[in-house]
Amino acid sequence: MKALLLILLTQLCSASLVPEKEKDPEYWRRQAQETLRTALRLQRLNQNVAKNLILFLGDGMGVSTVTAARILKGQLQNRKGEESLLEMEKFPYVALAKTYNTNAQVPDSAGTATAYLCGVKANEGTVGVSAGVTRDRCNTTKGQEVTSILRWAKDGGKAVGIVTTTRVTHATPSAAYAHSANRDWYSDGEMPPDALEGGCKDIARQLVENIPDIEVILGGGRKYMFPKNASDVEYPHEDKHRGTRLDRRDLVQAWHNAKPPGKVAKYVWHRRDLLALNLSRVDFLLGESLHPRVPQPQADAWGTPGLNNETDPSLTEMVAVAIRMLQKNPRGFFLLVEGGRIDHGHHEGKAKQALHEAVELDRAIGLAARLTSPQDTLSVVTADHSHVFTFGGYTPRGNPIFGLAPMQSDVDRKPFTSILYGNGPGYKIVAGERENVSAVDFAHANYQAQSAVPLRQETHGGEDVAVFARGPMAHLLHGVHEQNYIPHAMAYAACIGSNRAHCNAAGRPAAAASILLPFLAFLFLLC
Repeated sequence: MKALLLILLTQLCSASLVPEKEKDPEYWRRQAQETLRTALRLQRLNQNVAKNLILFLGDGMGVSTVTAARILKGQLQNRKGEESLLEMEKFPYVALAKTYNTNAQVPDSAGTATAYLCGVKANEGTVGVSAGVTRDRCNTTKGQEVTSILRWAKDGGKAVGIVTTTRVTHATPSAAYAHSANRDWYSDGEMPPDALEGGCKDIARQLVENIPDIEVILGGGRKYMFPKNASDVEYPHEDKHRGTRLDRRDLVQAWHNAKPPGKVAKYVWHRRDLLALNLSRVDFLLGESLHPRVPQPQADAWGTPGLNNETDPSLTEMVAVAIRMLQKNPRGFFLLVEGGRIDHGHHEGKAKQALHEAVELDRAIGLAARLTSPQDTLSVVTADHSHVFTFGGYTPRGNPIFGLAPMQSDVDRKPFTSILYGNGPGYKIVAGERENVSAVDFAHANYQAQSAVPLRQETHGGEDVAVFARGPMAHLLHGVHEQNYIPHAMAYAACIGSNRAHCNAAGRPAAAASILLPFLAFLFLLC
């Protein structure tokens, strides 16, 4: 009876769900014609050389996450949500990337990072190495190292930077500078004896040593830089934040020592110090354990335990600092920006956290667009992989994205939320039956959405992910690609890396024209 009443109520209210302007067929025709005019303008391709490159990576930001984040963004603006546009969705070129690892149908973030940063597909769990390396096997690493687009940009004279909401030694950022048979070898304290004896270096050490002139590094993971049991500057009484290094090295000091004489290197861990920097007087910037916060509509903060809005900057704030730092180089820059906690939210089954993280990444994309120009900056937005996250249930227009479907199950006669997971920690049986979600606060930030299969951690999904592109040569990203194609297209656009023959030839037509034009003008006068 309740289900019937709910359906009748939905039908009665359905007319009010449709905005008045959308009832007019001309509204949709005008919209389509404007989209058509925009598409026709894209026939004039932007074939400029990309001075700047920005790669935005939403960790775990599959297509369903993008769509749900779009709706959330609109609803945060007191709109229905479905008609909204994310900043990334304003990019004119869209492709799909196949995410599988060389040894995995459903990938992990390390093998995928090697693909979209180094241009080579790899095995799961390994970073910055070819598929010839077996996970955990240090002795398979030598000679199998592959370089990243960050290295190509640095070798091309550009400034380079990394910004992440996870630790700077995590899978995504580490593939930009490290070569490791195991993504989890953050410091030597996490490495097995045979790997240490085999001469393999931990990822934090490689951050400092492999490419010592990275201009901007902002993220978390400070404890991997300090000697084992060293007290943390921000959390001196918490054991979990103590240093982990067995070699007793202070890698922050090593980072300072590696800088050329006369160059100014700044290390910060507090939001206040980060935003107070006079960037014109800073050559190198390292900010660690900044635990980036995400603005929330709720009064109570959530996310990283111990998160402090006074000390922790947002991703958007960090991106603003990074771009302004890198723009000082007249030859341009490469910047990797990772929204890493989208993935963390999904793994915990906490869709609210994941989607707010996606909206914050999109906010950073919008800021970057305002600070740069598509005439000389190629911006690419993509994901490393998806998650088994979905939303459905015939919800009406404007239904709260974290709300209930307008129906009950016709099997167990219980309501369900629109958002569900294929597997994960949200699987709950109460008195031998599926939990009744109307008895819990399903709108809470820490609510774990129901899942079909019980797992302590929800898993990645295996479907293709979207690639959004804008700027010089963005049209090279189209159709369905292998994920490792992405850095090759970006490098081609910027004339960095190994494929640069077209760059040398690019100036020849213009040079020829400058010689021929006066001659042609003279012939015209004779005629």
